[in-house]
Amino acid sequence: MRLSRSLLLCTALIGGVSSSASLTAQALAADAKPAAAAQPQAKPAADPNMLLATVNDQKITLGDVQRAAATLPPEARQLQPAVIIPLLINQLIDQKAIQLQADKAGLANKPAVKAAMEAAANNVLQNAYLEEQVAPKLTDEALKAYYQEHYASKKPEEEVHARHILVDSEAKAQGIIRQLNKGADFAKLAGRLSTDKASGGTNGGDLGWFKRGDMIPDFSNAAFSMKSGTITQKPVHTQYGWHVIQVLGTRTAPVPSFEQVRDQIRRDLIRQEVRQVVEAAEKQARIVHYDAKGQPITSAPAPAAAPAQATH
Repeated sequence: MRLSRSLLLCTALIGGVSSSASLTAQALAADAKPAAAAQPQAKPAADPNMLLATVNDQKITLGDVQRAAATLPPEARQLQPAVIIPLLINQLIDQKAIQLQADKAGLANKPAVKAAMEAAANNVLQNAYLEEQVAPKLTDEALKAYYQEHYASKKPEEEVHARHILVDSEAKAQGIIRQLNKGADFAKLAGRLSTDKASGGTNGGDLGWFKRGDMIPDFSNAAFSMKSGTITQKPVHTQYGWHVIQVLGTRTAPVPSFEQVRDQIRRDLIRQEVRQVVEAAEKQARIVHYDAKGQPITSAPAPAAAPAQATH
């Protein structure tokens, strides 16, 4: 029965991060005798080398359980530590037993397995270095400085709320414009005729609020030149087809509060700092690219530019 319980934990609780040291200490304390728990006294620090189980000569310690607990997702925190800890110990026993059999079978010497193990080890080392270099820079002061530079001090951008109907010919678009001018329902026509199914179906062609740079130039130029409540009287041609556009509203984009964008700022800072660490590391290394014939290439090809956002 132990195997089924540990496999259940493995499949249900993989991912996330939680605090493990206090979790494990609480679980061990919960296993203490009630009489001892009734006496108020200072709790000694848990020894990570405390032996909890062995598999042949392989030890499983409190530290191993703490590290396993650190991989649990947030939902696992809702479980009682007295339930989690035995399951983690059982899972570690399962893993040790399988590893022993894998070693006995010589799998570590198989080229594919050896390469995968080396790749995993390299990945852990890389992530540890990036964590060490980047984490100290993600302070509240750094997040707020980024907010001031990229949000608070920026001139608010104009936004348009529009919907569109996309068809494959100018003639079809002109016919739709004539129907709209006679009072036809835009949303119904979009749902029935638009080839942009992402916005056409249940959304009635609605694209929501967007900034000028969010859409391809021809579409944006047309939409931002229109007044609220108007419909294009001439179809707008783009690489995707012919658009009939209705502008539902215009506004100046509100500046989000720091708390609204805090998580996004943190992600942006992480990307920025990681890029800087990588570039610094590359400057200290000798990098050579080779062509298909194995000959050195004097300069690496430039990366391709990111494509513009589509409107369908």
